[in-house]
Amino acid sequence: MTNTQVTLFQIDNYGPWTVTPEPRREVDLQTLQSRLYADLSQFVGNRDGYVFFTRFDNMVAVTNGLDEADHELLQESVRNRYPVTLSVAVATGVTPAQALADSTALVQEEGSAQDKSRREVLAGRTVGDEHRRDDDVHVAHFDVNDATEKYTDELDAFEVFTHIEQGYASLMRELYTEHDALAFFVGGDNVIATCPDMDEREYEAAIEHVREDADVELKVGVGSGPTAHEAGMDAKHALEDCRAKNTTVEFH
Repeated sequence: MTNTQVTLFQIDNYGPWTVTPEPRREVDLQTLQSRLYADLSQFVGNRDGYVFFTRFDNMVAVTNGLDEADHELLQESVRNRYPVTLSVAVATGVTPAQALADSTALVQEEGSAQDKSRREVLAGRTVGDEHRRDDDVHVAHFDVNDATEKYTDELDAFEVFTHIEQGYASLMRELYTEHDALAFFVGGDNVIATCPDMDEREYEAAIEHVREDADVELKVGVGSGPTAHEAGMDAKHALEDCRAKNTTVEFH
């Protein structure tokens, strides 16, 4: 059983801010969003967590190992360096999807994302040290088989992009609907998912679904640990085992 701690970061009143007092340049908004994601990723990553950009105005993180003080410090840092603020909610669950649903509800209870009066919500609670285990987090690192040979070196860049995105979308839906897992595109041809305790047969079925649905062939390395960093590094090693053994699913 996993005990995944998930944090939702949501920019306060972001939509209205982007058009007040008049619409802001898109390039400036894209720069702000990417810098904010980079800062959150570095802050959480330095504490052994993972951040995923999702829609940029909403970002999702696996934060096992971070406490309430860490989240509060991050809010303060953003407030001091950006023209926007963050509302934050954290929850834990036996599945990542349940934890995210709970953290989302905590933020929504405090007001709309476009509510001018909602500022820097800090809601929920983190996993106490006494309840943490060595296998709280399960990370699956998916990779497209022979992506360079099949796609990057053969098709135009946009066609490659759309094909990989279709595979990612298929995998994301399958893992979410069938297993309460959360999968995120992380660049190149890689997808990282935070999952409940799934077995080899379940991973193979998900990969087969993507092959049939999107004509994309995947392999996956799976790791577990007390934090996303440790589970993710195990998953990376397991993925290397897939490449070395020419297998589809490996655990580390």
